[in-house]
Amino acid sequence: MSTFKNLLIITALLFGGLVHAQSNFTSKSIGVGVVVADMQRSLDFYVKGIGMVKTGNFTINAEFGKRGGLTGGEAVEVNILKLENSPEGTDWKLMSFGKKADHPKSKFIQDDTGPQYITIQVKSLQPILDRLKEQNVTFLGSTPTPLTKDSHFVLVQDPDGTFVELIGPM
Repeated sequence: MSTFKNLLIITALLFGGLVHAQSNFTSKSIGVGVVVADMQRSLDFYVKGIGMVKTGNFTINAEFGKRGGLTGGEAVEVNILKLENSPEGTDWKLMSFGKKADHPKSKFIQDDTGPQYITIQVKSLQPILDRLKEQNVTFLGSTPTPLTKDSHFVLVQDPDGTFVELIGPM
């Protein structure tokens, strides 16, 4: 009987810990801050090419940037993009300090550490492919690559080298 009782106690502790961990968050999504070399070029890629929407912007002033440990005292404007304008949508926050990266652009996801790619599920790939072709975006690999009879995979890179996976029907 004590083994059963101990098992119940362990289960309650584990389940209680999982419930507690999940209740600590006020949002279901993670906002992602992306530093880009050229703000307009990146906005064109994500808004005019991918089809994201700009939902707002804000400025991190120099004093807050330094006090908060974000920028070391440099002001920066942040543009907020989403897949759709809804509270549940992930904030894709673009900011630029007007300089290029100090490292070479990756050719493959294994070429660097840290966040390398994002995945976007779409209702139809063709309109996005058409817009990206108009912007002379290079399609990587043999894309579109069939995944299932109704779903394809397309891989591109944004102007700064972040890989963008697009998955959906043609």
